Amino acid sequence: MEKLDGAKLKEMIMACTAYLDTLKNDVDALNVFPVPDGDTGTNMSLTMQAAAREVQRTGDSTIGEVAEALATGSLMGARGNSGVILSQLYRGIARKLSGKTVAGTTELAEALQEGVNTAYRAVMRPVEGTILTVAKEAARAAAEAAADTDELAEFLARLLAAAQVALARTPELLPVLRQAGVVDAGGKGFVLLLEGAVRFLQGEALPASSLSVPTRAAGRPVTETDLDYPYCTELLLHGGRAAGAEEKVKRYLQQIGDSLLVVGAGDVLKVHVHTDDPGAVLSFCRQWGEMRDIKIDNMRYQHRSLHGEPPAAPDEAGQAKADKAPAIGVVAVAAGDGLAEMFKSLGVHAVVRGGQTMNPSTEDLAKAAKGLASDQVIILPNNGNIILAAEQVKELTEQEIHVVPTRSIPEGVAAMVAFDAGLTAPAAAAGMTRAAQGVKAGEVTYAVRDSQYDGGMVRAGDIIGLWQREIKAVGTSPEQVAEALFARMIDADASLLTLYYGAEADAAAVEQLVRRLESTYPQCGVEAYNGGQPLYYYFLSVE
Repeated sequence: MEKLDGAKLKEMIMACTAYLDTLKNDVDALNVFPVPDGDTGTNMSLTMQAAAREVQRTGDSTIGEVAEALATGSLMGARGNSGVILSQLYRGIARKLSGKTVAGTTELAEALQEGVNTAYRAVMRPVEGTILTVAKEAARAAAEAAADTDELAEFLARLLAAAQVALARTPELLPVLRQAGVVDAGGKGFVLLLEGAVRFLQGEALPASSLSVPTRAAGRPVTETDLDYPYCTELLLHGGRAAGAEEKVKRYLQQIGDSLLVVGAGDVLKVHVHTDDPGAVLSFCRQWGEMRDIKIDNMRYQHRSLHGEPPAAPDEAGQAKADKAPAIGVVAVAAGDGLAEMFKSLGVHAVVRGGQTMNPSTEDLAKAAKGLASDQVIILPNNGNIILAAEQVKELTEQEIHVVPTRSIPEGVAAMVAFDAGLTAPAAAAGMTRAAQGVKAGEVTYAVRDSQYDGGMVRAGDIIGLWQREIKAVGTSPEQVAEALFARMIDADASLLTLYYGAEADAAAVEQLVRRLESTYPQCGVEAYNGGQPLYYYFLSVE
């Protein structure tokens, strides 16, 4: 075969998608850190499945039309950095193949080079030793192969060989890969896609693609009888005595409600509480400063509306307010009911479920942004592997999108505390970015495989603490590691220590940990919140 047409490219995409899907766990296992959220293979597989679904809709199409569908579908479904880079490779390829009915080796080589150029431009600081390097070397081999052969199978085989050599060299280019004893996961995924294409052209039988979609476990539905405190009450305290009122406000509100959150920055306090007496909340808080952005929702009323039940007669305090599109909408990513509730209480308008264990797609984030009906939207990825996907939302909506590059939940919380809806979106995003950068964020989880760190060894099952993208503590209990990690993170300027504990945390152990931290660091305030996140025992914050 010397020419690739739309029909054959479509078949090849389906074959490559299925091939990667069968081997995605091998790619996931290449995660540099031995943590339970290695998901590069899963992200690339889900990105390809989204692309394949879009390609399936093209019918009898030219190669240019199929390539355009591939680019569109992969962008919409892009998950994680690897998925976004893959979508940008396809975007460049589609641009070069636009208007073509078929393509030979020369056209395909030029298209791949344009794809590599596009992917490099999409990454703010390209790093060699990643999928970018592997794709670049494949493109270089494509140019050489196109000068020697018109046979597509031979052409792709030479691309694959060059990509495999480049993949094997990635540990030489990235010390973190060499220390972990792995090759780059994104590069491996790219090699598997090329391998699937070669096997397809050589006539090998490949598994059929199921084009599966990710599922999430459903929790127990909330019933109206669960709502002992039906009024969700939120407000912003500013000026006056607000700067010194945090503990006093907490102590009072915990007596009259639950789901309490009181956080401060300077002379501003954000207050959120579920209560049966919102008037008492307002009366108490007004003595500490000027109240702004007061919001009271009757959750029983909302529950009845959600399930199609007739509304009860409204009372004055719980009267639902007409929804208005916020001037600046805020979208945040979080995994765990507690974290989602926390972000909403801080003023986030839409929470997209995801994080370490499930990176949302660009389309997921775009839908959340569009759902706000705001002309300006700020997105908090709260995970380094979601930032690139969030940036691509700008291409999927006419809204003005600003991405605050938060890499952790604590950074996202700090950003929301600093959020000022009275500013322009660029100014608000800039202030949130500065606030996020002032937080030290750590994580406590467990090792899924043996690994090395700082000259020591980590065994599968050990509890590990990560900070600054490195393993800083290892132990046998989450609380022991949390204390050791705090000891590394705390300096003379530290004044507030915060723990967001996960779904598997033991309440008594959390309480004891808080007491020990208060005793060890009397100069610091210590707070603990139920984040409910999976797999990570604690997210830690030092401010």
